[in-house]
This record gives sequence, structure tokens and C-alpha cells, in this order.
Amino acid sequence: MTNFDRVAPFYDVLAGAVFGGALLRAQRWTIRHGLPGGAARILFIGGGTGRVLPDLLSRAPQARITYVEASAEMLARARKRLQATAAPADFARVSFQLGTDAELPPTADFDVILTFFFLDVFPDSALPAAIARLQAAAAPSAVWLIADFVPARTHWQRALLAVMYRFFRLTAGLRTGALPHWPAALAAAGWQPTQTMSFVGTAVQAGVWRRSATQPR
Repeated sequence: MTNFDRVAPFYDVLAGAVFGGALLRAQRWTIRHGLPGGAARILFIGGGTGRVLPDLLSRAPQARITYVEASAEMLARARKRLQATAAPADFARVSFQLGTDAELPPTADFDVILTFFFLDVFPDSALPAAIARLQAAAAPSAVWLIADFVPARTHWQRALLAVMYRFFRLTAGLRTGALPHWPAALAAAGWQPTQTMSFVGTAVQAGVWRRSATQPR
């Protein structure tokens, strides 16, 4: 079973050492360009230690945020980080929940779904079901904000992804050893990107995704 508790104490340091601030910049770009100003209910799943939560709170001053994380250690660090930096009223707008996409209520009607470096942990065989569960929790007009790794185009990107997946298979029990084709899986489920930006060369894609006009809820 995948569990990031063991890597939580050094996850941010490791990400910074390998990617600099690029992963955080990708998340901030996605929030800045895709978050609707009037969003009332936001689901943020797999957010790790919550480094980008302050940005989300500042750009959605009226929203209630449900923060779902499968790692108890990651969740505790996100809660502690936000409690130390946010105003009490802002901290109260975040509901921290230990769990996974499998435990989401199918009628939640979130205005915004955020998955930052979350879809990449699923094997291709499990990805459609995970997308379906998240889609079921989204309102018909919801936007899906994504920042994640995409299939490598260069030798160094392929080598980096191979090392990264091997490391997390050993330390966190990651279920897959290769990057899933999540853009294709999202497209098959009826979602299309309306804005995208690449980071770390072309290894990371940040994007704003919406349901196609013909896609039923």
C-alpha cells in the first residue's frame, strides 16, 4: 500500500534539491490562472505538506477548502504549517481529512478540484476509476487544476522519472513504476485543458481543465 509517511520529513527538501522551486511555481501558476474568483467549495487532494495552501487561501478568500491527504504525517505537517502562518479565520476555512479519493462522497459538488503531483501515483489500470471518483465529486461547471509530470521527451527527463519512481517504490510503496498517461485518461473522461504551462523543461505540465460541452455529469 502506498504511504508517504516515511518520506514526509524530507519530502520538501528533496523536491527543492532536485527541482529547485519549479514544482511550487507550477502549482502557484495553476492557482493564479485557473482558480475562479467566486469559488465556494474546493477539494484539494494529495497536497502533501501544504506548501501552496496559503496561496490558495489568499486567492479564494470566501472558499471552504477540503484538504484530503492519505499520509497522516503529511497531513499533520500541512496542518501545523498553516496554523503557524495563517490567520485563525483562514485556518478555520480548511477541513483537514485523512483519506483517499476512494472515500470521497459522490455528490459533493466541489467548484474546484486540485490535484498537484497526485495523478502520477496511479498505474494506468487504476487511473480511470480514480478520475471517475473525482469527477463524481465535482459540480457540473467545476474546474480541475492540475500540476503534474508528463511523459518525458528527452533522455534526461526519462532518466529522472525512472530514478524518481524507483525511489518512491522503495520508500513509499508506490504501486506503479512508470508515469501513467493521465492527460489521455482525462481526455477520455471528457476533460480538456483550457490553459497550460510547462516547467522543468517540458517534464511538468500545469493546466486548467474543464469538462467538454458535450460531456454529461
